[in-house]
Amino acid sequence: MATSTENAIIGEVEIPSSVKVAKDGSFISVKGKIGTVKKDFLKLPATVTVEGSRITIKPYGTRKRDLAVTNTAKSILESMIKGVEKGFTYKVKIVFAHFPISVKVKGKEIYIENFFGERAPRVARIQGDATKVEIQTEDVLIKGPSLEDVSQTAANIELSTRIKDKDQRVFLDGLYIYAREEGM
Repeated sequence: MATSTENAIIGEVEIPSSVKVAKDGSFISVKGKIGTVKKDFLKLPATVTVEGSRITIKPYGTRKRDLAVTNTAKSILESMIKGVEKGFTYKVKIVFAHFPISVKVKGKEIYIENFFGERAPRVARIQGDATKVEIQTEDVLIKGPSLEDVSQTAANIELSTRIKDKDQRVFLDGLYIYAREEGM
């Protein structure tokens, strides 16, 4: 949690020795053994500085909202550091009752074919350059150093098989997120 002393809010994040953090304008890039994660902090109402082995976040104000902004930025930076050290993995289960669903990766898109016997495949986008999608028998594994890209890719897959005009309690076919893990 960010510290608050004499109406000044300051958030600090420790940088491990195996990680390199660089600031270029409003962009902060974190580089580790798994890869590099870049994030734009332009719209953040705070000053972010990188000094030695720590990142300091100082919001412009001293209200409760500013403390929330500081803690959010701190959480984002911590997940960036965790991502380049260990990585993130989301597991998506392929569920079908009658028509066997086949999932294929082509470039930056995932094609879900034969969903409810539909002729046209449903398409989900893969977010980020470092995000890898691996298809096993009944699972789709999404791995990468960026938590935002990995989770958004998993959400895109889940949303592409959403059923709109039928009772979702009866028609359970689709791809569903069932596990979120650290590590690749």
